Amino acid sequence: MNDTSSKKTSTPNRGDGRVGETSRLLQKMRSRRQVLFGGAVLGVSSLLSNTGPFRINIAHAETGTIPIGFPVPLTGPYALEAADQVRCAQLAVDQFNARGGLDGRMAELVVRDDALNPAKAAALTRSLIKDDGVRFVVGSLSASVQLSVNAATRAAGALYISISQSDAITEAPNASKLTFHEALNPHMTSKAVGEYVFPKHGKRVAFLIADYAYGHEMARGLKRAGEAFGIEVVAEIRHPIATRDFRAFLPSIRKAKPDVLCLCNFGRDQQLSVQHADMLGLKRDMQVLAPVLLYHQRLAGGAAAYEGVVGATNYHWTLEDRLPGAKRFNEAYRACHDMPPSDYGAYAYGGVSVLLQAMEKSASTDPVIVADALQSMNYDTYKDRQWYRACDHQSVQSVFIVRSKPQEAMVNAHDVFDVVTTQQASETHLRDCAELGQK
Repeated sequence: MNDTSSKKTSTPNRGDGRVGETSRLLQKMRSRRQVLFGGAVLGVSSLLSNTGPFRINIAHAETGTIPIGFPVPLTGPYALEAADQVRCAQLAVDQFNARGGLDGRMAELVVRDDALNPAKAAALTRSLIKDDGVRFVVGSLSASVQLSVNAATRAAGALYISISQSDAITEAPNASKLTFHEALNPHMTSKAVGEYVFPKHGKRVAFLIADYAYGHEMARGLKRAGEAFGIEVVAEIRHPIATRDFRAFLPSIRKAKPDVLCLCNFGRDQQLSVQHADMLGLKRDMQVLAPVLLYHQRLAGGAAAYEGVVGATNYHWTLEDRLPGAKRFNEAYRACHDMPPSDYGAYAYGGVSVLLQAMEKSASTDPVIVADALQSMNYDTYKDRQWYRACDHQSVQSVFIVRSKPQEAMVNAHDVFDVVTTQQASETHLRDCAELGQK
């Protein structure tokens, strides 16, 4: 790992990026031709949904558009992250269309609310394919939901690019020729952050784990990373997703006297667990680690609660100071929105952008031909060089370790993290193909 320090930026404060702003921006996007919304993200009760019998979508046949299915949880505890994924995916579509599309054929983002429900996500995906003529799907924001989406696309011969962390999606039997994983996975993330935190902060480690695939995979990865440093697991507590009050879980963790507390959860669960750990004074006695340290949850949770929390990320907007790809991405996003893009938004931008680039490269909308193009590409959509590993289609990419800043160190409302070190992109940071059941 190479030590780097993020520079303070003179980028002006462009709004606070909080919940009301998300609703306003999504409302503005409803008027755009490419996005099919049924309501603003945070107050949405339903999105356009075709769940009836199979029918031919005449509109697509007549317009010749290229529909891209985009199921994400616009309602529920991950809504902040999902909202920015929609904004960033739409930006990628707009840029493709501004280039002239594919021989004049424009792309269209077809958004659906999967409500963080695997069964609903599978049904929506089948409907996107049958009713909307979708042959390409990007999306999902849950380890379990993306497996359901992947099962539906595989059955229909559609190409799927997942944009949320999962180890299982690249394992046999979930992996396929038409399945690609654009996000970091828990093994990559936990390896990078574990190698940074455990040597510095101690061997006694406690885990607070969201009780589903994401939490389990992240905890497994941190334990595996900790083996090299002789960590001792002194407490391990699981909690349901969308827990409202974490104070009942934290006293037993304090009693175990860990050096490091690993919060293996996501979205609003992360925000509330950090706030409650701060409220009960746990941060005075232990290093808090959120393996995926989320930009939007930090904005919502506040500087005081998050101060000193360490984690990993695929992206932070201040990377524009040293990465030309980040600067291009930020400038394009700011031209549409009064704030910088987020980490999980960057996944959506990257996934849709590279898909559309593969269509351009192959001059095709045949999923098999486009998949071949994706496998052969080196791409830099929003930060630095990435590529899909041949055996499992995992995107190989850099991982950034970040620490949440105190209020007094921030130069504007969005200057929330210091990038303290970088793990450069390398296939050596991934699990061996044989371990995944791959050839």
